[in-house]
Amino acid sequence: MKARVHVMLKTGVLDPQGEAVRHALGALGFDGVEAVRQGKVIELDLAETDRAAAEIAVKAMCEKLLANTVIERYEVELV
Repeated sequence: MKARVHVMLKTGVLDPQGEAVRHALGALGFDGVEAVRQGKVIELDLAETDRAAAEIAVKAMCEKLLANTVIERYEVELV
């Protein structure tokens, strides 16, 4: 089973990478981009076949390592 984890900064947390991308897009002529939030996607290949157990395991991975839950939020998608 595959799991995809989307990690983004929480609303209100400054995103300097996103701001740099927004500025670069403007410099390249892409006007009208008012804000950019940058995140990451992590794909996991899991041996687990039970969906519920896989989701519990991936959420535990996020809480312990994959996301900084103080400033980031995450969403788990099983595919």
